[in-house]
Amino acid sequence: MKWIAALVLGAGALTGVSHADDALDRFHRQEVTWTACADATLDQAGAQCAQVEVPLDYSAPRGRTLKIAISRLKATDTARRRGIMLSNPGGPGGAGLHFMLYVRGGLTPEVASRYDLIGMDPRGVGRSAPIDCGWPIGHMLWSAGLTKADFRDAVRTQRDLARRCEQEEGDRIAHITTRNTARDMDVVRAALGEAKTSYLGFSYGTYLGAVYAQMFPRRADRFVLDSAIDPAAYMATSIRNQGPANEAALDEWAAWTAARDDEYRLGSTGAQVRARVESLVRQAAESPIRIGTHLLDERFLPMTLFTLLTDSRYDAHLAARVRQIADAAEGRPVQPSPDLDQELRLHLYGEPSDLSGQAAVICGDAAVPRNPDWYWRNVQRSRATQPVFGAYANNITACAFWPAPLEPPTVVRNDVAALIVQATRDTRTVHREGVALRRAMTGSRLVTLQDVRMHGILGRLRNACVEDAVNAYFRDGVLPAADLTCRA
Repeated sequence: MKWIAALVLGAGALTGVSHADDALDRFHRQEVTWTACADATLDQAGAQCAQVEVPLDYSAPRGRTLKIAISRLKATDTARRRGIMLSNPGGPGGAGLHFMLYVRGGLTPEVASRYDLIGMDPRGVGRSAPIDCGWPIGHMLWSAGLTKADFRDAVRTQRDLARRCEQEEGDRIAHITTRNTARDMDVVRAALGEAKTSYLGFSYGTYLGAVYAQMFPRRADRFVLDSAIDPAAYMATSIRNQGPANEAALDEWAAWTAARDDEYRLGSTGAQVRARVESLVRQAAESPIRIGTHLLDERFLPMTLFTLLTDSRYDAHLAARVRQIADAAEGRPVQPSPDLDQELRLHLYGEPSDLSGQAAVICGDAAVPRNPDWYWRNVQRSRATQPVFGAYANNITACAFWPAPLEPPTVVRNDVAALIVQATRDTRTVHREGVALRRAMTGSRLVTLQDVRMHGILGRLRNACVEDAVNAYFRDGVLPAADLTCRA
């Protein structure tokens, strides 16, 4: 699941183009050595990998450093090579070394051949000095439950998650932020000998791209931001926006499932299917539902729905999943499907690894309210209209107990050219956030995919209208004359 620079601290010393401190020159001028990736998928695709050294703290560039892992698919049309295209798959906390393979698949061969496609594990993730707080559960984004006692448990757990990160990672964790990742991107650009970089970012990657464009506007070439976050809403407000969007998606899915009651046996009307889901949440709160070796409680049952409501093409998959959970709730022995088993291992135990790196970025980027009562009031207010997802979207997180961010959030206000792509029924980054980013980046254009429930469009949905707009921009550098509306 997958997120600033009128307030830039001196758009000089801290942006990587310092006139006051030449210590960054050694990072910009470093030699990049490409080797095999020691990864079967990347090596088979013909990719190369390298490490780029960056400061841990850009305000002290002569101090500790990190190694940032990058990958490359070289441009094959050298006569018309445009330059490099950096990319980010979202998260925050998504590893990006493989993502340029996905990017290549979303572009026409003609366009992809003109760029060195660069994947990158952001700092704190994957091969780039990963954060590991040793959490007993997978992540900090889950439901507060149904009662005040459940919420008090959530407060204790979130406080403990923050404490573990401070103990395990010390002051290093404060530097795992979007602004520093943007600075890392610019070091990568300079180390590769490029004057500018193009970029493709999904979800949180749109926020990272917007921050980079604000901090380094002269270095931004052709930027495509797919399923965008409103920088002014990042991140807590964006998460709250997910509540109503997922409730609407749940109703849509319930109607679809009700029309197939002979197969899924969850109810013959949308209201009956929704009631069944809500009853499962209540049952999980009273006594966790055993499914295989797992005990699924009210904290994470909504999250098993949330992960599949991102795309209407997953409706059958979600119906089968809910049928499995309902069977388990009725006392039948159930072995979870492989994908549900994998999800539950992440949610419940943090296997194979937790998402504390994601928390580091979210909590290190922007301060949030610290009073637990503020969250509880929001949870309670949400229940009438958001009975399944309100307690998730409004829950307290470890950020309420995190050290204060070292920098203020970036205010995005610029005229950098960018193409923003957004579906109207996106459940992760709602459509109005793309509209807001369009207003903040006055040189941009917005491509709206109408009446589609999808998060992350390019390469996932074969839509000629969207693909033509994106590929034309990456090929020719010309944005549409006006905002576009595309239909499935």
